Amino acid sequence: MKKTVLLSLMLIIPAIAMAEEKPMTEDQKTLYFLGHNVLSRNLKQFDFQPEESKYILMGLTDSLNSIPSKVDESYGPKINELIGKKQAAISQKEKEKGRTFLEKMAKEKDAKKLPSGVIYIPMKEGTGASPKATDMVKVHYHGTFPDGKVFDSSVDRKTPAEFPLNGVIPCWTEGVQKLKVGGKAKLVCPSDTAYGDQGMPGAIPGGATLVFEVELLEIVKPEAPAANMPVPAAQIKAEAKPAVKGAK
Repeated sequence: MKKTVLLSLMLIIPAIAMAEEKPMTEDQKTLYFLGHNVLSRNLKQFDFQPEESKYILMGLTDSLNSIPSKVDESYGPKINELIGKKQAAISQKEKEKGRTFLEKMAKEKDAKKLPSGVIYIPMKEGTGASPKATDMVKVHYHGTFPDGKVFDSSVDRKTPAEFPLNGVIPCWTEGVQKLKVGGKAKLVCPSDTAYGDQGMPGAIPGGATLVFEVELLEIVKPEAPAANMPVPAAQIKAEAKPAVKGAK
């Protein structure tokens, strides 16, 4: 008898699985995408375990089906506390991985450890000038995690990036000033010189060490005002600020 029951279960379970894998309609595919790619995006970064995810799905299902909440409003403020614990744990884990990676990269040929802890590894020598922190620069870059996974790349987009060097992460402000136009280097950025404990939600976890290959294409010169053209009042006001803090 037991053998018969067991055999029946063995036949039923695969049948259920096959039924669940039947082709989805276009609307069902859209709904699946909503759950898989949109709703999950902000939660995935917190590394919820299956046992935790079960309760998130329970709350979502009850809400969508207008089932009264099983808990009261006092649990709302506790969300930030729970998320804070999750972020701290993830950040600490990333920092531990990053520490090992930084030590390894510091031993690479020609690697230099800059004052902030950034590891600078020259890849190609340039022949032009080096930028100052206040300069606007044009670069190509390729950003990866220590495991090689790409998170951003102007190279892949085939479109160089322009920005003021003092308006980006500290790793870049410090490291790109070491380059000359036409030069290229690898910057290994500890988390406190990149996006810190908060990271970039949905893209970069808190505490993450980042790796950039940066090529300095150009130091962008500011456009000179046309001759005999009046300077806008807003620009005069912006430029008329004291050179030293506290000066009037």
